Amino acid sequence: MTTDYRSTVFLPTTDFPMKAGLPAKEPEILARWEKIGLYEKLRADSKGRELFVLHDGPPYANGNLHIGHALNKILKDVINRSRQMMGFDANYVPGWDCHGLPIEWKIEEKYRAAGKNKDEVPIDEFRKECRDFADHWIGVQREEFKRLGVIGDWKKPYTTMSFAAEAQIVREIQKFLMNGGLFKGSKPVMWSIVERTALAEAEVEYHEHTSSTIFVKFPVVKTVAKAAEGASVVIWTTTPWTMPGNRAIAAAKDAEYVRLRVDAVGEKTLAKVGDEVIIAKDLIESVSKACAIEGSSVLATLKGTDLAGTICAHPLRGQGYEYDVPVLFGDFVTLDAGTGFVHIAPGHGADDYNLGTANGIEVPHTVDADGSYFRHVPIFGGDRPARVLDDSGKEGDANGRVIATLIEANGLLGKGRLRHQYPHSWRSKAPLIFRNTPQWFISMTTNDLRKKALAAIDATEFYPAGGRNRLYSMIEQRPDWVISRQRAWGVPIAIFENRETGELLRDEEVNERIVEACLKGGADAWFTAQPADFLGNKYTPSDWKMVTDILDVWFDSGSTHSFVLEQRPDLKWPASLYLEGSDQHRGWFHSSLLESCGTRGRAPYDAVLTHGFTLDEKGRKMSKSLGNTTEPQDVIKQSGADILRLWVVSSDYSDDLSVGKTIIQAQSDAYRRLRNTLRYLLGNLAGFQEAERLPHAQMPELERWVLHRLAELGTIVRESCEQYDFHRMYVALYNFCAVDLSGFYFDIRKDALYCDAPGSIRRRAARTVLDHLFDCLVKWLAPFISFTAEEVWLTRYPSEDGSVHRELFPTIPAEWLDAALGAKWERVRRVRRAVTGALEIERAEKRIGASLQAGPTVYVVPEDKAALDGIDFAEICITSSINVQVGDGPADAFRTDDAKGVAVVPQQASGIKCERCWQVLEEVGHVPGHDDLCKRCVEAVSV
Repeated sequence: MTTDYRSTVFLPTTDFPMKAGLPAKEPEILARWEKIGLYEKLRADSKGRELFVLHDGPPYANGNLHIGHALNKILKDVINRSRQMMGFDANYVPGWDCHGLPIEWKIEEKYRAAGKNKDEVPIDEFRKECRDFADHWIGVQREEFKRLGVIGDWKKPYTTMSFAAEAQIVREIQKFLMNGGLFKGSKPVMWSIVERTALAEAEVEYHEHTSSTIFVKFPVVKTVAKAAEGASVVIWTTTPWTMPGNRAIAAAKDAEYVRLRVDAVGEKTLAKVGDEVIIAKDLIESVSKACAIEGSSVLATLKGTDLAGTICAHPLRGQGYEYDVPVLFGDFVTLDAGTGFVHIAPGHGADDYNLGTANGIEVPHTVDADGSYFRHVPIFGGDRPARVLDDSGKEGDANGRVIATLIEANGLLGKGRLRHQYPHSWRSKAPLIFRNTPQWFISMTTNDLRKKALAAIDATEFYPAGGRNRLYSMIEQRPDWVISRQRAWGVPIAIFENRETGELLRDEEVNERIVEACLKGGADAWFTAQPADFLGNKYTPSDWKMVTDILDVWFDSGSTHSFVLEQRPDLKWPASLYLEGSDQHRGWFHSSLLESCGTRGRAPYDAVLTHGFTLDEKGRKMSKSLGNTTEPQDVIKQSGADILRLWVVSSDYSDDLSVGKTIIQAQSDAYRRLRNTLRYLLGNLAGFQEAERLPHAQMPELERWVLHRLAELGTIVRESCEQYDFHRMYVALYNFCAVDLSGFYFDIRKDALYCDAPGSIRRRAARTVLDHLFDCLVKWLAPFISFTAEEVWLTRYPSEDGSVHRELFPTIPAEWLDAALGAKWERVRRVRRAVTGALEIERAEKRIGASLQAGPTVYVVPEDKAALDGIDFAEICITSSINVQVGDGPADAFRTDDAKGVAVVPQQASGIKCERCWQVLEEVGHVPGHDDLCKRCVEAVSV
């Protein structure tokens, strides 16, 4: 009867389950972290270490987290955890952006639903509702962020609406007041009619929009160019409603223009036979097609310079538009569309404004805050003013009325419709207009703000490096920073303006009284106080007007460095790193840079890292209307937060990231591979004692090769963490686990671990290496799969208050790195791949069962033979025997392109199967008293 040797085999033993059950396990680990005060312990552990401060770009407190939030916060947590384990004090203070239009809009929606008017509610009551709304969502988001495994000072986060923060934001704007950088100007700004406020460029997004287009004739009334006399200059515009604001025409100085006579026209055209117009020569064909001109003659040609000093009449001259319209030269005029002339309305565009003011042309006020023309605007104002857009952002009657009036005045050559990209509010999604309105600005030239900001960019590290050029070009070209909003919820521009002269009050005593009031009662104090409360006895209150505009929320968030980094003793200024999505080159990175350079002369950060946007699996932007969103809450509920964390680090987050069910499933599969690797280590380290540990010099080559690979990985881990290249680190670790360990080392050493005697050198060496593997892998993976790493660590090292996250990355001994050994074993593995390829065919053809039934002959080149000498190659190939020879091998031998110069002849191993280790050996049956065991197994069972 065959003896049952199962009890003598050292099989893996562990309580660590194969099935993760992360949705249930992770909350238990979170509760433990909370109970033991892990965040506080980390601060105590790292006291005195060099600070690493990743300053949190504040998310907006107005709804549940989406997948983009998860990407952002997980990436921050991975960085902080890795820096902490690299020996830094990586203190993370989360924060929230609380002011601004989205919250105000929600409260107004509630009012509208109840039939209430916001303006009839006392401002302090309205602001309290906004504050309560933000506070609620901070609570919701805090728990959602914590569920992702993000560790930080959740008990003492920062918010832009705390009294201390609001007071400091007031201090920051006062600095611009005192250094002359703040000024009031009347410029065209992006204006939301729906939201009744100016918007910053960062609050604007571009969507497809259909606009009315018109070709407008401006009769020439004065010119030195004979070829232009009596003709009409034709402009093309996609904003007919701006025609009442026209004050000039822009031409291209070096372009070639023609005087064109209309000789024939088609149906439904506004052009008339005999019209003589001036347009760019290169655009004759496109203008003729658009205006249904079927026949024309070029009467004369002229250069742009010939038009210098030309004066035109507004097409509605005689109806209130009596002013001259000069032809000016603008470098923004192109010949890729239109007519080669651009109509200039200084109150409705940045180029228009700059060209107009440079030539002393007035900037008219034509459109009010609600999108209607002011009463003084001829024809379109008065008692029944036309509107550009209505309260919901739909097109009003302005375009139609302007076009009809121009047709009646014979002012149009043609009209049409154009589908193009047009600016919209990123909140209301409604179209915007450029509108001239008094606003508060921070000058880009006063105090050399632009120069300082550009120099600061050059002194900053960018990840990826392309972020530098993007931010640099934005700062290089940006206009003055419009910082005022005509809203109610936010930090006021708490300054005084002289009622008669417009002079700004610059008095440090007044400033300090304002700040003190905000410290005690928040920014609400500005709205509930009287001027005398701040002015004191030095000034007459009736002479001064309190500015009630509020600050752009980007100024709020751009000031966070001043009330977080500078004022918290557990942080430092400047931050080590700012990290947000790539859109923040025009948002938080941008405003923080300008605010800090304007008040402190340098950036508030040493480095900037950007990640891409989240897309669905087809590469489309996520949208609830498309039904293609992936909600982090759903992934956590079904799979666990560690799967989301794995998705983040396995992706190249410098580019846009796709996510969906298929991708999440792939991450779950990858997670199982990592979990099984860790479980294998735990199972085979059961009962490991320090006395078993074997010195490096006494280990077999295979174990020394594994340690060499660990040394190589150690370099990759540290380089990746320093460069924030976690994708590289993840790929290296995953491939090491899947290929080097599971597919190679573990497969080979199962036999020694299960069947060798406990004291054998080979088994001790393997267990020593497994211990090193455990220490390195669990710590290196801890920033990625933080819950699982904790579970694994505590399974092996149970503790009341211990945590893998309190550990440091291992220091790799220099002796482990052995390049020559690594190269040798690459050659060994290449030959092995040929052997395993041959045996796979043998198994498929059922000529053998397990590989241990084989004893193949392998033919190799001399260099391969030299590498295999001294190695038990049968052990490496998991065969019972193997014969290695130098030579080409027979023609019918197995060969593979993956191992050139290697030929394999599969053969059955000779001998009898050992009933304990299952190797087929000739020695089995020849050991006295143990007919069914090999010598090795006899020694093992005799211990």
